[in-house]
Amino acid sequence: MSEGVHVHAGFVLGVLEGVRVPELRQRGIAVGDGTSIWHGVYIGEDCKIGKDCTIGQYVHIGARVVIHDRCKIQNGVQLFAGVTLHPDVFVGPHVVFTNVLTPRAFVDRRAEFKETHVGRGASIGANATIVCGVTIGEYAMVGAGAVVTRPVTPYALVIGSPARYERWVCKCGELLSSATPGIRASVRTCTRCAARYTMTATSLTPER
Repeated sequence: MSEGVHVHAGFVLGVLEGVRVPELRQRGIAVGDGTSIWHGVYIGEDCKIGKDCTIGQYVHIGARVVIHDRCKIQNGVQLFAGVTLHPDVFVGPHVVFTNVLTPRAFVDRRAEFKETHVGRGASIGANATIVCGVTIGEYAMVGAGAVVTRPVTPYALVIGSPARYERWVCKCGELLSSATPGIRASVRTCTRCAARYTMTATSLTPER
């Protein structure tokens, strides 16, 4: 953990409060320059947090979670072991990531934790639940309150419980007009940033 990290009062590491930088290193925790960690945050052992991230109040980051550069994690998010956030991911308030499919209080399932990956630039709306073992594709968008139980295609907006495809979204987050019925592929231009995409019923591909 370097001098460029801004740790606010009340930060919690494991069960320790007021922890110092050497103790972070001893527990295998790495935090990049420019990252801001607000109060009440729990960080487990062997976590890796990249540069220029924002970790909001009362976020739980379980052991061995990986958070890449420039991620923004809002208040109350629960990230458990097995989660990887790739660069530029936005996670809205009180999003929950699970890591066991069939939990029991009296059965130890730590050997069964499943990995969950959130691709570069993806956004997850407030109060969504991400069931473990899925991959959310790059620049995808998960609507507020959605329950994600299966992989999300890159650039797709999914909503509801269970989450279902609704629309395609641009890299900038703007909704794109729907695919034309009966036409295999068509070109769409974002009205906000002018990015161009080839769109089909099952994929959205940026033009190079």
